[in-house]
Amino acid sequence: MKKIGVLTSGGDAPGMNAAIRAVVRKAIYHGLEVYGIKYGYQGLIEGNIVKMELGSVGDIIQRGGTMLYTARSEEFKTEEGQQKGIEQLRKFGIEGLVVIGGDGSFRGAKKLTEKGYPCVGVPGTIDNDIPGTDFTIGFDTALNTIIEAIDKIRDTATSHERTYVIEVMGRDAGDLALWAGLADGAETILVPERQEDFQDVIERLKRGHDRGKRHSIIVVAEGVGSGFEFGQRIKEATDLETRVTVLGHTQRGGSPTASDRVLASRLGAEAVDVLLTGKAGRMVGIQKNVLVNHDIIEVLNEEHSVDMDMYRLSQELSI
Repeated sequence: MKKIGVLTSGGDAPGMNAAIRAVVRKAIYHGLEVYGIKYGYQGLIEGNIVKMELGSVGDIIQRGGTMLYTARSEEFKTEEGQQKGIEQLRKFGIEGLVVIGGDGSFRGAKKLTEKGYPCVGVPGTIDNDIPGTDFTIGFDTALNTIIEAIDKIRDTATSHERTYVIEVMGRDAGDLALWAGLADGAETILVPERQEDFQDVIERLKRGHDRGKRHSIIVVAEGVGSGFEFGQRIKEATDLETRVTVLGHTQRGGSPTASDRVLASRLGAEAVDVLLTGKAGRMVGIQKNVLVNHDIIEVLNEEHSVDMDMYRLSQELSI
């Protein structure tokens, strides 16, 4: 293998730039040519491909987002779109591809591998919803962004004696809500992996109010439902003054934490090593601080789950 490509796809995540940097520099260290594909699979279809040098990835490790940009491509989901992408790979002589993104990105990598172009996936998503790895690139940064926001909201909640409902991202995964809620001492954490009885939430709020507690923090994962709807239900059921904050896309931005920079660097470099061993259709990850790689098909067939021990602990500590 003499030439490889790298692209980022789907939602951006802090640390993607660090992963791109690691792929480029690790590949060049091994004497490979590296090509950056801009705007994900759509850019691959359109031939938006540039050769990367050592200087191409200078001064990006600390930047959020992705310098290769990202986009979602409905066209690449079709047989015709995939064939267009393959033609571009042939045109540039690219023999292997590193795909940085989430499960949708990995499905594209799987299709290319099946058609003879070896791909290795690097899990980059703030949701932390990819099986086969303890952490995904961007999760730690997004988590710290949420914690910082909740800390500030708690100051206001305390001053005004209000109940605050905070909706966080995570799509259908509750990791961000669970970790942030536990780290910030939330009274209630609602995650899509666990059905919470609404009446139990109300009783918990009332018990706290009866013993003199004047403010509460409730963290809701977006996969559970609308934070505004939940806040309205709480107000109607308790008559407590309730406010709702939806953190939205602030959770995706910002300079990556040290943890995300190191994780991205390790996973990006490992992806190149896996390609050089001749393996295809793999995803790199980290488990118990050890780098691993799995078959992408197996990863896509698994279901993500939150740590239920952590969930139970959050309930025990919020009595």
